[in-house]
Amino acid sequence: MTTPPLLTDRPALDRQRLRARARGLDAFLQEEAVADLQERLIEVNRTFTSPALIAAFPEIWTPVLPDAKIVPDAEVLDLEEGAHDLVVHAFALHWANDPVGQIVQAMRALKPDGLFIGILFGGQTLHELRAALAEAEAAVTGGLSPRVVPMGEVRDLGALLQRVGLALPVADSVTRDVAYTNPMRLFADLRAMGETNALAGRRRHFTRRAVLMRALDIYLAHYADAEGRIHATFETIWLTGWTPHESQQQPLRPGSARRRLADALGTFELPTGEKPV
Repeated sequence: MTTPPLLTDRPALDRQRLRARARGLDAFLQEEAVADLQERLIEVNRTFTSPALIAAFPEIWTPVLPDAKIVPDAEVLDLEEGAHDLVVHAFALHWANDPVGQIVQAMRALKPDGLFIGILFGGQTLHELRAALAEAEAAVTGGLSPRVVPMGEVRDLGALLQRVGLALPVADSVTRDVAYTNPMRLFADLRAMGETNALAGRRRHFTRRAVLMRALDIYLAHYADAEGRIHATFETIWLTGWTPHESQQQPLRPGSARRRLADALGTFELPTGEKPV
């Protein structure tokens, strides 16, 4: 069996996270997500007694989950089967070499009727930067190299929940437009979040100055507002699913309905083959 190529250079990812923490971690998007997580847990209206938190920067999330078991986002998660009633995978799935495997491991760690919440960057994230870098590199060097981690679309990521067997799956996204005085401030924010390039297939040398300057010009030309600020999109995707349990709502069997849809809507149902006048 052929082993698929790795997406993420884990040692490089660990190094950039350590640098971000050492320089004063500034994960404002994660901090916003923490407030959102708190609201979502309140809406669930359940007391979780044995939560687990998978996160690169757990200190951001512990105010909401103070009693959670802290689990590093390694390829093999330090989780005991059936030990938790809540597992939160916080802003690390987009770097996973095997995101399906990560969700499966989290699901196995849940008790029946346990809740899984996955939070990650989605496919619209940094689409402006990706486009500017690709156009600039193609123009200057005649080729392309991996620079931004590929991120899934909300529909595809939601399908993963059903694929692994989670019940009542829900996937939704929150998109934020962030304005910067210049592109260099965006790069500084990415470094402060520990979200710079850690792709296994990246080029192992500094970006050529000509490529970078061309990318900055393209960014300013296409994504600047009337005040000269450039804009960057960040999409946060939320994945929610429950481990199956007999107490959960079940879909009706096909053909088991006792009322016709036409009756419920107060309309007239035409016989098969007839067309409305």
